[in-house]
Amino acid sequence: MSSTELPSSASSSRSASRSRQSNSQIHQSAASYFSYPVTHVVSGLYRRLTDPPASKPKNNMNRNQHSMTSPNGSTASSQIFTPVRTASPFQPPPLTPLTLTGDLSNLQEQLLTRALAEEIRLLVPARLQLVDTWRLAYSLDRDGASLATLYENCREMSHRSPRAGYVLIVRDASPSGAVFGAYMTDPPHPDSHYYGTGECFLWRASVLAPPTNLNLPRDGPPSEAMLELAGLPPPPSADTTHAGRSTTLRARDAKLAPPPTSGLPSGASTPERIRFKAFPYSGVNDYMMFCETGFLSLGGGDGHYGLWIDSSLEKGVSAGCQTFGNEPLSDEGVKFDILSVEVWYVGA
Repeated sequence: MSSTELPSSASSSRSASRSRQSNSQIHQSAASYFSYPVTHVVSGLYRRLTDPPASKPKNNMNRNQHSMTSPNGSTASSQIFTPVRTASPFQPPPLTPLTLTGDLSNLQEQLLTRALAEEIRLLVPARLQLVDTWRLAYSLDRDGASLATLYENCREMSHRSPRAGYVLIVRDASPSGAVFGAYMTDPPHPDSHYYGTGECFLWRASVLAPPTNLNLPRDGPPSEAMLELAGLPPPPSADTTHAGRSTTLRARDAKLAPPPTSGLPSGASTPERIRFKAFPYSGVNDYMMFCETGFLSLGGGDGHYGLWIDSSLEKGVSAGCQTFGNEPLSDEGVKFDILSVEVWYVGA
């Protein structure tokens, strides 16, 4: 063998060994690359499970206690400045007093007074509380005792606004002179189905006698009956679950048939004290309004009408119904005789 062949064979063996080393390094790096995440996760879980819980340094606890307690023993919460809360200056403007309009000159007696209208106004939808003018759509004294005329007048008034409301007022023949009725979201008209929305409600109102000769006990708190006669609110311990709404408003032309005022000096004027009670929609059923050519009705359920009026506007029925959860509206009982009826338009 010649001397020139030895170096070539040595160089080839060295290159082969280097290539084997590089290949092994590549395989090792690839294996370590894929095995590293698994090893890292396993080792991290092992440390988390085996390491003891770290204890808080005492200096931090002392610092927190020092920050929570001042040298004079008072807590930090007592040293925090709390500003005085004041009412927001942005309050809604007061409602404009109502104006009752229409052809009122031909009326012998107007059922709706401004004091009663203000009570009903508080329960109508908010969009209609801003309306400060109510218009008389129908009156039995002016237009005659006809349910068809009532339907026609309400239909004509509904052309003003489709989102208007209507207030029905009925006076019966009871000696108390109370009036009652309903707020209707739609103009009453004959239909084969119930209509109206949950904004409908029934109501009743009466004028309370002025307090006279009240003998309040001297050695104890006055009874709830005495407070009611005096126009004062009941005590906080009284049960007011079923209490009616009583409001004192002064009305110049009050015609809500006030009770006799015997015992008062001649010429004495007393404010009109109205007891107003409303029965809103209960949500039990959707029997709000149902009208035909022969009757007008509101509320229903279990075979009872909340308010029912015949076509001649002479007879009526009022019983407790599920729609409004009301009591009978008339003091005469379930059935009553009608003396007068009005419908007022509430809208633009």
